[in-house]
Amino acid sequence: MVLALAACHKQTDTSPFPAPRRPVSPIVSAAYSNEDARDSVREAQTVMELAAVQPGMYVADIGAGEGYYTVRLAPLVGKKGRVLAQDIVPRTRDSLAARVQRENLENVAVKLGKPNDPLLPDRSFDRVFMIHMYHEIERPSEFLWHLRDDLKPRGRIVVVDADRPTDRHGTPPKLLICEFASLGFDLARFERLAEETYFAEFEAAGPRPEPRDIRVCQL
Repeated sequence: MVLALAACHKQTDTSPFPAPRRPVSPIVSAAYSNEDARDSVREAQTVMELAAVQPGMYVADIGAGEGYYTVRLAPLVGKKGRVLAQDIVPRTRDSLAARVQRENLENVAVKLGKPNDPLLPDRSFDRVFMIHMYHEIERPSEFLWHLRDDLKPRGRIVVVDADRPTDRHGTPPKLLICEFASLGFDLARFERLAEETYFAEFEAAGPRPEPRDIRVCQL
């Protein structure tokens, strides 16, 4: 299936980073769905296989919530790998940190980020996972601008989201691809998953633009 890029246009704004020309969904829960239900359809296993996660990799779980992916990534990357689980809600971060300690996940660290900056260490990650949360980012151009520096060479960003409008807790694929392209990312892989959910993987290709030069995508 060929996905066309949405049209991109400059937007004048007092901030150096442009605001999106589409709604942003609010954060409504720390959990996307029941973990047993997600396991029954092999959600995490499928996504991690598509992302080619290997032992020894350094991975980040952005908007980790209750840690569904965090606790499944930890044994996969193994003792030589690392998982950094990040969330922007202090109570959620604290709850996840307690779970990590309770389950003795020694290769996992938990961090509090900001809404438009994940605050990850630079040039550190082979994979960055953004699962069912991209539609909650207030300024995706600013968020992705910061995130680019956090990838290792040939590192990739994995997005899993629903193919529906951003005010209905999803992101249309054409919009997602355009917003990543505006920051110099290429789509490396796209797969349809169960029902309306999709997997998209991106890698940095072109140069990172200056904030004032970022174009705003519009469907």
